[in-house]
Amino acid sequence: MPTPPTQSSKPNKVVVALLDGQRLKGYVSNFSAVRDFFRLFPAENSPHEAGTDLQFKTLKAIFFVKDFEGHREHHDAYDVKAATHGRKIEVTFQDGEKIAGTTEAYNPQKLGFFLFPADPESNNARVFVVRSNVQKVALL
Repeated sequence: MPTPPTQSSKPNKVVVALLDGQRLKGYVSNFSAVRDFFRLFPAENSPHEAGTDLQFKTLKAIFFVKDFEGHREHHDAYDVKAATHGRKIEVTFQDGEKIAGTTEAYNPQKLGFFLFPADPESNNARVFVVRSNVQKVALL
């Protein structure tokens, strides 16, 4: 008998970047890019009905962050030469913002992919990039 999927004990902290420039902070559990949406919760232990469904087509990216405050004085380094795993990649969003790092599963036919920032000191642990809202993907 197969083992059932397990839920992580703690929801992930995320900052959601919408195409209109808004940034939403909240929590996500059971994230899946198989559906057209995901549910964002305002607090770590919010009940299901407190969440808001967000459509991927309205998103630029989902930043899985270490903390919500970030480090305003820190500017991420985008030198992917030191990266140790995955395919080196640079993403240019439609608004001109660029982010570099590595990915283990870039497929232009899929909804999106995870990018792991090149800077180990980044507040972003990983970023889910919504492929349809990207201007350019450069494999390095």
